[in-house]
Amino acid sequence: MRLLHLLILFASALCASCTSPMPPDEVPHVLFVGNSLTYVGNTPAVFAALSRRGDHPVVAEMIVEGGATLSQRLKDGSVARALSARKYSTVVLQERGGDLLCSFGPSSCEESRQAIAALTALAKSGGAKVVLLGTYQSMPRISVALVEAESAAAGEAGIPYAEISSKLQVLQKELPETQWFDPDGMHPSSNLALLNALTLFEVLYNTEPPAGTLIVRAPIYGTSSGLTSALTRADAPPPRSDTRLEISYGADEIQSIVSGIKSGS
Repeated sequence: MRLLHLLILFASALCASCTSPMPPDEVPHVLFVGNSLTYVGNTPAVFAALSRRGDHPVVAEMIVEGGATLSQRLKDGSVARALSARKYSTVVLQERGGDLLCSFGPSSCEESRQAIAALTALAKSGGAKVVLLGTYQSMPRISVALVEAESAAAGEAGIPYAEISSKLQVLQKELPETQWFDPDGMHPSSNLALLNALTLFEVLYNTEPPAGTLIVRAPIYGTSSGLTSALTRADAPPPRSDTRLEISYGADEIQSIVSGIKSGS
């Protein structure tokens, strides 16, 4: 009887260890490198909340600055310093909108491709997976060109591409009443930040996002964020006291976006 009792206790201990939360230091860290397209709506925090809901807990950190390019982040060494200080499971790169279309001069697209390749090599040398998160264009013809350019840049670097622009084209038709952009007409709304996170979830985990309501307890940044290029956690207290601190996405809202993406596939 004593032996049986010990075996039961041992089995219970094993079961408890399987279901206990992962220690904070062991939770995978994901680094987002980008600009205002990344932080408006706080795509990193939405992705982290979605990952937790899908049994993939992560800590999201970011190096983001309004109008910044990946070339700048390569040159200033901020990404290299972050990668040397911590082991990241994944690095998500997002370029300034238009750079890969040479919108800022003939050299901007070449510099962007080179930066994506160099940052990818840097991250991979530390054991991280890298993914290029796409940007978007409202005009269909330009959207097609953007997707081609981003896909080519990701292919050259040998990394997955989380495509956004053509999905947004479909969703604007499928869900015409949904607000996709910030009031300025250029930056992402909270719904577009959700689209970014849903797309990243499928690309990184190769499975559909979890159903149900999603609550994101983190700063929901607007265009005036107060953020600089300093490394920060996506859920850290915001620089501005007037920043919204939580957002909730309804189950129907999430499902409508997922269904809209599927209908356009």
